[in-house]
Amino acid sequence: MSLEHLQRQFEVDQLNAAYAAALDGQRFEDWPGFFVPEGRYTVQARENFDRGLPLALMALESQGMMKDRVYGVTQTIYHGPYYMRHVVSPARMLAVEGGVIRAEANYAVFRTRPGGVSEVYNVGRYIDEIVQTPEGMKFRSRLCVYDSEMVLNSLIYPI
Repeated sequence: MSLEHLQRQFEVDQLNAAYAAALDGQRFEDWPGFFVPEGRYTVQARENFDRGLPLALMALESQGMMKDRVYGVTQTIYHGPYYMRHVVSPARMLAVEGGVIRAEANYAVFRTRPGGVSEVYNVGRYIDEIVQTPEGMKFRSRLCVYDSEMVLNSLIYPI
């Protein structure tokens, strides 16, 4: 394994760690900044992904759409408060082609209501396309393929 590969691996894992920390810290306004301006964010059931079906729970096609989602999450949606905690595996580097890193990592998201118990909220894998920018690595696309057959209540926050 080359030093370059190890450096790339480290940077991708750090991107995933920073992404999870922002969401767990409820810094949702930071979330679109993990993507390039034309970045895509999709949350799709494994069943649809495996069958090549396009239906997704959430499909955002730009930072602008992500910012709209953040506004909705923070300003217009009312729900009982809860905390999230992401556990993300080290990324598996699949390919580097034309400056685009293709990587995959498993995730588990736990939800805890104040005064309540923690529960598994969503489990799956991230399928990412990552590019180097002057500001550091960013997602060109993040596809969250969830294994859970049922999403508890509704999907409010990004996975």
